[in-house]
Amino acid sequence: MSDHAPSPSVAAAPTTPPEAAPAEQEGTQVHWPDPQRKAAFDAWLGGLAAVHALRPETVRPASADASFRRYLRVDDQHGGSLVVMDAPPEREDCRPFVQVAQLMAEAGLHVPRVLAWDPPHGFMLLDDLGSHTMIERVDAADPAASHALYLRAVDALVAWQLASRPGVLPAYDQALLTRELQLFPDWYLARHRGVAIEGTLRETLEQQFQLIVARNLASPSVYVHRDFMPRNLMIPRAPGETRLGVLDFQDAVYGPITYDIASLMRDAFLSWDEEFVLDITIRYWQKAQKAGLPVEADFGEFWRAVEWMGLQRHLKVAGIFARLTLRDGKPRYLADAPRFIGYIRATASRYRELAPLLALIDRVEGTQAATGYAFGRV
Repeated sequence: MSDHAPSPSVAAAPTTPPEAAPAEQEGTQVHWPDPQRKAAFDAWLGGLAAVHALRPETVRPASADASFRRYLRVDDQHGGSLVVMDAPPEREDCRPFVQVAQLMAEAGLHVPRVLAWDPPHGFMLLDDLGSHTMIERVDAADPAASHALYLRAVDALVAWQLASRPGVLPAYDQALLTRELQLFPDWYLARHRGVAIEGTLRETLEQQFQLIVARNLASPSVYVHRDFMPRNLMIPRAPGETRLGVLDFQDAVYGPITYDIASLMRDAFLSWDEEFVLDITIRYWQKAQKAGLPVEADFGEFWRAVEWMGLQRHLKVAGIFARLTLRDGKPRYLADAPRFIGYIRATASRYRELAPLLALIDRVEGTQAATGYAFGRV
């Protein structure tokens, strides 16, 4: 998840995210608050109708987004469909989407092609990768049944990382990592929990955040999707296509190799037991080693790096979810915040250096520190 807004599912026809109101669900009318924007859209789509065999009268909502983007679906004359991104340019910059889509396609990933783009208005015509996300096929109560799907996700991740080149995408550097972490005290602690960020508490957070950022920057850098999770992976619908579709990649950066596997296995919307998380992470690590990616030679060291990277993400996302509720009026996101507090506590309880963070969390949440240590941790 980026630091401006998470996207439970983004486009080329994902499922409706938690905050999508009835007016944004497929099968209803498209609502246009601005008549001028509607007129511009109708003219743009009408101009593409002949080239792409579109049926403009079939336009309907496909999904909303946690940002200011939304997605529409339109049928074609051959029985198929395409997806339209509606992203007001004063709110959303589509250029990163176009750039990363090309990078991913060149890396062999299954991503939507950009078939047409109107930069001044923020309209984009895309391939429709289908209507079913990976999370719809996952049974959280039966990890074994999801094993093959997760290995397909790992294959996509390794392919993406192998294409990495420095200087192409923005750096996931100290400034960005720190800015993301600041969402936790600013929004989760101060705004949601009413905690004053001052004195010893502020000093504790600054010290712990500096430690977290330093640990994460010690990992080698590759391309980072930044929201690589089952809601952004699509079950392919094309006959013979075995690759999972990849969406919501516009916030991609160049940063720690540990980020995307941590994102995949410590999901924003479902939780796995430790055994399954370790199993898939080990398999990723083995595939990454075989492919020549810069992962640690010792899995224990790699696992620790993944945990520290995951901790940064968990703190960030708890802050984002609070912001979505308190600023953007989307309360269902904050309902998932306890999952992230659980992730934070689990990691902080396993590393002595993070004892101050654990004590802070337990004080705020009214919980008690766990005891004991698990595999691969100190």
